[in-house]
Amino acid sequence: MPPNTPETIAAIATAAGTGSVGVVRVSGPLASTMAALLLGRPPRPRYAHFAAFRDARGGVLDQGLLLFFPAPASFTGEDVLELQGHGGPRVLDRLLARVLELGARPARPGEFSERAFLNGKMDLVQAEAVADLIEAGTRRAAHLAARTLEGRFSRRVGDLLEALVEARALLEGGLDFPDEDDTDLFSAADLDARLRGLAQRLAAVRAAAARGRLLRDGLTLVIAGAPNAGKSSLLNVLAGEDRAIVSAVPGTTRDLLREPIQLDGLPLHLVDTAGLHEGRDPVEREGIRRARAVLETADRILWIYDATRGRPEAGILQAPEGVPVTLVRNKIDLLGESPGLRETGVGPELALSALTGEGLPLLEGHLRAIAGLDGGEQGEFLARRRHLHALDRAADHLQGARSALESGLAPELVAEDLRLAQRALGEITGEFLPEDLLGEIFGRFCLGK
Repeated sequence: MPPNTPETIAAIATAAGTGSVGVVRVSGPLASTMAALLLGRPPRPRYAHFAAFRDARGGVLDQGLLLFFPAPASFTGEDVLELQGHGGPRVLDRLLARVLELGARPARPGEFSERAFLNGKMDLVQAEAVADLIEAGTRRAAHLAARTLEGRFSRRVGDLLEALVEARALLEGGLDFPDEDDTDLFSAADLDARLRGLAQRLAAVRAAAARGRLLRDGLTLVIAGAPNAGKSSLLNVLAGEDRAIVSAVPGTTRDLLREPIQLDGLPLHLVDTAGLHEGRDPVEREGIRRARAVLETADRILWIYDATRGRPEAGILQAPEGVPVTLVRNKIDLLGESPGLRETGVGPELALSALTGEGLPLLEGHLRAIAGLDGGEQGEFLARRRHLHALDRAADHLQGARSALESGLAPELVAEDLRLAQRALGEITGEFLPEDLLGEIFGRFCLGK
């Protein structure tokens, strides 16, 4: 095989366990030869052949369908072979062993999708959407992953990149022809208008990506507060079942209790914690330490307190800086109060009863608003944290370019910020690749994909 020819890779493409059908996938230059050996004749492209898959001595390993997809019209852009046999683990192991015997090597996790990206069959966002579609935990996430796979997010980023390239051309044309005063190659006013419009479009994409990230990863909500405030009762009413032990005895909850739920297709990761106070024994103190540590990981803290005892201002100050807090005024049924939502100096405050469920719709609406889904917004595409970081960097560089332009700084400084903004956006789709990014992304994929 020539030095630059890619190796032929193979893997079981179906999930572990027993099923009616299992698939072994092969990609690379030896796929066509393997197909002919296993079928007994050259395969017809994109045609399902019924075949007996035989070992090196002619013994039958399995019977099933053989499909061959010649390059470049395949998932990876290379010759691809799929063997669809019975879904028993031992059967698939034997089929894979036969393919490896014929010259393939075991594929790394995500290597098929990585080759599809490297061969121009999809960009990096679409490749990530393959994994998101497989791992989608809600119907909405699956729907948005499919939209991302078909290029919805990529087109939005591509439009921004196109506008950035035009702005750079306008600016750098003036730098290349500084003496052409009668040309209209560089107009500061025109460039500023372009950058202002670009900033608005970028802000819209950032907002959509933030919603997409929440719909993919969900919200981590940590329920915190003093003992006996009703934390476990609130987790139970949100989960719709008794997941946490509820007791009047202080210190009943000693460890973190995590419960994943869905709210209108939005994944919520609820974390019930030990009551925050001075612990009386080592086990309780450890639970309180863990409770304080998990506050740092929250997307939002639901700080619950007993309405009959008044708001504990000192306790709320234990919330980590930068983590938003929603106050939950619990046990309003004991005071005869009505549910409500109001703003305070600490954050929004919800009055409800975790015991009776009064005010629960207000809390659910509040959580939808936090996720940006309160206006009937269904989301446009899924996004990952790395996408948000890249969009944030692009926005910072774009703002830097606008500030430099407004301050009358050297056009070269404006041009450099625009170049960096373009590079940040290009990282999203894979046009520019930081070192080790591919390994980090595709290494989290499942085998055979």
